[in-house]
Amino acid sequence: MKKFIGISIMMICLLWAAAAPALAEEAPGQASPALSQTATPTPAAVPAPSAPVTQKALDDLKSSLSVGMDTVWVLFTAFLVFFMNLGFAMVESGLCRAKNTVNILAKNFIVFAIASASFWIIGWGLMFGNGNPFAGLEGLFFASGADNSPAMGNAYKGAYTALNWTGVPMWAKFFFQLVFAGTAATIVSGAVAERIKFHSFIFFSFILVGIMYPITGHWIWGGGFLQSMGMFDFAGSTVVHSVGGWSALAGVILLGSRYGKYRADGSVNPIIGHSMSMVTLGGLVLWFGWFGFNPGSTMAVGDGSAIAHIAVTTNTAAAMAILSSTVASWLIQKKPDLSMIINGALAGLVAITAPCAFVSVGSAAVIGLIAGVLVVFAVLMFDKLKLDDPVGALSVHLVNGIFGTLAVGLFAQDKITGTATGNGLLFGGGLKLLAAQAAGVVTVGVFTFVVAFAVFYMIKKVMGLRVS
Repeated sequence: MKKFIGISIMMICLLWAAAAPALAEEAPGQASPALSQTATPTPAAVPAPSAPVTQKALDDLKSSLSVGMDTVWVLFTAFLVFFMNLGFAMVESGLCRAKNTVNILAKNFIVFAIASASFWIIGWGLMFGNGNPFAGLEGLFFASGADNSPAMGNAYKGAYTALNWTGVPMWAKFFFQLVFAGTAATIVSGAVAERIKFHSFIFFSFILVGIMYPITGHWIWGGGFLQSMGMFDFAGSTVVHSVGGWSALAGVILLGSRYGKYRADGSVNPIIGHSMSMVTLGGLVLWFGWFGFNPGSTMAVGDGSAIAHIAVTTNTAAAMAILSSTVASWLIQKKPDLSMIINGALAGLVAITAPCAFVSVGSAAVIGLIAGVLVVFAVLMFDKLKLDDPVGALSVHLVNGIFGTLAVGLFAQDKITGTATGNGLLFGGGLKLLAAQAAGVVTVGVFTFVVAFAVFYMIKKVMGLRVS
């Protein structure tokens, strides 16, 4: 017992000795009253004065944030346009026969790969490189010109001054324009569906995106002669849709119709698509993607007002075109036609693509109403001409691409979103703007159709065009 008590006393002493230093320390602000009365307080460390924030530093920060926001916006909307490839694939495959679905999906899948290669190799330089009024010549191959973005600071120079108006880095501009170029080739795919050879379509797509599309694009968006004449095409009714439509028309003429499409007496034998469910979903995907196609063409966020205006004009035109195409097809065919309704939406979207930033919401509604009627009559007209277009690409993209471009000359209101276009004919602007738009339509149409016809004809003679 005594031994246990001794060991316990020794352990208590050891613990007290170990704890004594800690107990002797006072917590900050907990000094004893005696010490607090006599000790001299230690002054707190004073931080060194920081350099004053200059106006230049604030401006640089603001510029950096602006460029970052603009870059995110441009790439996000480009991703939406890329997503439209799914919509085109669904619409095209759904409107064609089930036996051709694999071939159609393969074409729609590979077409963007072909577009990516050809636009990078030469298309970008031809379209936006500094050159002459007809084509770009600097930074021609592999997008090799110096970046011309203000984001590059002292490196602000470059070979692509036609795009100096937007401050995002060059590769953001490149990708945004690439997805537009791919759309032009996808339009052709629908019109020549169910009868073109796979490798022939690949070859034509490379030429279209690498040479034809960039040359006409340079005329309007790259500082070319049509832009100098005062032609306006905000997001591509002509640059994208009409070019795709004119190319498709050349292909349809040389390919001929699908077997069994027209009877001996010239009447139409409808070839029904295998899945209207897929067509409907594809149409909704395209409608959604157009909110990248048109608002994204601002290529800058700004205060957001232009983006909001363009989104509303785009949606309004689509909605009104759906209503007018529904009524028109119902009156003509005595029943609603879902394919006409969906193509009506696409027609309205194509028609508003050029004027979306230049017209009021009310004018957009009128443009949509006209586009919806146009697409119905265009489908019937092409059938009477025995031009077999399985998906209505000619009626949607060619006819309404032309109409949308001319609509700028009719409905434009000067500086409605900041761009000085002058007023269109219906708003007291006279014929000047309409004449410039018409000149662009004719020039691009003649060039594209002639070159596309020549390329398709060469393909037909060298490697064959139509499947046996």
